[in-house]
Amino acid sequence: MTGRPLTVMLVAAEASGDDRGAGLARALRRRLGDEVRFVGVGGERMAAEGVQSPFNIAELSIFGLLEGLLAWRKVVRRAKETAAIATRERPDVAILIDSWGFTLRVAQRLRKVAPALPLVKYVAPQVWASRPGRAKTLADSFDHLLSIHAFDAPWFEAYGLPVTFVGNAALSLDFSAADPERLRRQIGADPGDPILLVLPGSRPSEVARVLPPFEDAVNRLKAERPGLQVVIPVAPTVADAVKAAVAGWPHRAHVVEGESGKLDAMRAATVALACSGTVTTELALAGVPMVVAYRLGPVTYALLKRMIRTKWVTLFNIAAQAFVAPEMIQADCNGPALAEEVARRLDDADLRRRQVERQYEALDKMGRGGPDPSEAAAQAVLQILEARRGA
Repeated sequence: MTGRPLTVMLVAAEASGDDRGAGLARALRRRLGDEVRFVGVGGERMAAEGVQSPFNIAELSIFGLLEGLLAWRKVVRRAKETAAIATRERPDVAILIDSWGFTLRVAQRLRKVAPALPLVKYVAPQVWASRPGRAKTLADSFDHLLSIHAFDAPWFEAYGLPVTFVGNAALSLDFSAADPERLRRQIGADPGDPILLVLPGSRPSEVARVLPPFEDAVNRLKAERPGLQVVIPVAPTVADAVKAAVAGWPHRAHVVEGESGKLDAMRAATVALACSGTVTTELALAGVPMVVAYRLGPVTYALLKRMIRTKWVTLFNIAAQAFVAPEMIQADCNGPALAEEVARRLDDADLRRRQVERQYEALDKMGRGGPDPSEAAAQAVLQILEARRGA
């Protein structure tokens, strides 16, 4: 490649997308070296790879009907600012990662300001679970889809959208450098102390809804188990909010920041109490038995309940077609119920072992051990560009 470097626009609005964007940037740089540069929107991990975001993506980590309506003007404004990057930087390709509502609005604006720009969606909306109409909307708005689930393709190819399966980055998480003993030393845990991992989500709205019942559950568990160590790995998007909330807890909770700290904590954990999301796959990969929980606003929950086409919300439960990990959703996401489910696992090593085995079986169905998704995504992007040049 000579002359102007390949300019890749990457857009992510949530912590998991920030991870995927950073991984894709690294994979492209391994192939192209100085002949690629990155522009766009992302978080701390993408910034480390050269993506200088014009705003903090934490304000776009929105989930729920009411939250979306309240944030509408902000989302529209940020989408316009993001599209303006393309006008200024003239990228060769734009890759919009997850975050359905925001990235769709960005794509629609990019079509207007840069109609020849190839638009790639990385991570599809889960149309097999709810709102299948989004498949056509995505096909009308993008040129190519990089999917993380092998069963995504038929839903979108039916509307003429080319799909490349690249795999789920969470299934390729590298735990080789994780050191559970380092985590134990860091928090002052004795060798026999059980460790409860508490993961309250990566969106501010998630933290606001699930952290109070999580706190109630932790207090109940600590009252019966004084030696229980509580560790809370936090995403950068919510780190300040979580630390401020946890500072007022009556029992000590150790907040862990950074990727290496999170991996150490996962390897050290006895049981996890986790907000539904990408982290549940990561925990399963680490061999941690867990209880999954989630809460939505009442209006959003009432609407989604009518649209959801699956009994499960956790990906490995969907793969297994069974409640491998219990899901405590909405009213069931309360302190007493959460404490009961976590306590069962803290007190029963055999139950923990059986759950981990079933989680591994489900991960195998999801493609555990496959090629590195970031490398596969980078290869797909370069092939898309090559095909466009040859057309």
